[in-house]
Amino acid sequence: MTTPDPSAAITLDPKTKLSGKIVKLSLAGALVDVSLPLPGVLHISQLQKEPVNKVEDVLREGQVVDVWVRRVRKDRIELTMIQPLTHEWKDLQPDMIVRGKIVRLEPYGAFVDFGAERPGMIHISELARGYVKSANDVVKEGDEIEAKVLNVDRQKRQIRLSMKALQPEVAAPEKPAREERKARPKRTGRKPQETEAEPESEPREPELTAMQIAWQTAQDRAKARGKDHKAKRTRKASAEQEEILDRTLQKRLPTGG
Repeated sequence: MTTPDPSAAITLDPKTKLSGKIVKLSLAGALVDVSLPLPGVLHISQLQKEPVNKVEDVLREGQVVDVWVRRVRKDRIELTMIQPLTHEWKDLQPDMIVRGKIVRLEPYGAFVDFGAERPGMIHISELARGYVKSANDVVKEGDEIEAKVLNVDRQKRQIRLSMKALQPEVAAPEKPAREERKARPKRTGRKPQETEAEPESEPREPELTAMQIAWQTAQDRAKARGKDHKAKRTRKASAEQEEILDRTLQKRLPTGG
């Protein structure tokens, strides 16, 4: 190995992926040559997610492995063989586009490993546009897919994704134009305007109340009595005039002698 030069390794960012060769094993871990001035160090706890009893159970000298940078010290580069999270909880936001692999199918949807602490869930209604009977009709385990983040619940550790949100909307097929139906007059109580107008009936007189009928009867009787009285007066006057005329004529006519 070359002489360590700390200044050459300081620019390495955490989560940087490297490839190295195992040069030495120990009870605590392994020494890795990553072709940099500083040596790489793998702790036994960073060999895999599951607990490891012996380093020899996982590694052997001369083996080439993929590692990621955890942090850079003055005299070494601390490494891990556990792939770090691509997306931390604090970085996940709605509308983000992520790429991952289908790792599990359920009747209600699919789960996607896209480098977060937990897989994201795509509900069956978010797999594709239109009706989806089964998630298996759209995706299979192992498929690489892209999806949009819909919601992130950090307390419940739930991530909701959507494939449908990245798919173009399908325009609904246009319905064939129907022949225009002939306009028909609306059915109403009145006859159409084209028919000959019927003569308007005479306006009905308002019905009289009992009081009005009695009053009208009294008025008619009074008028009748007035007419009778007037007729009697007229007949009486005529009789008197005839009597006067008869007496006058008798006085003027000569008497026989």
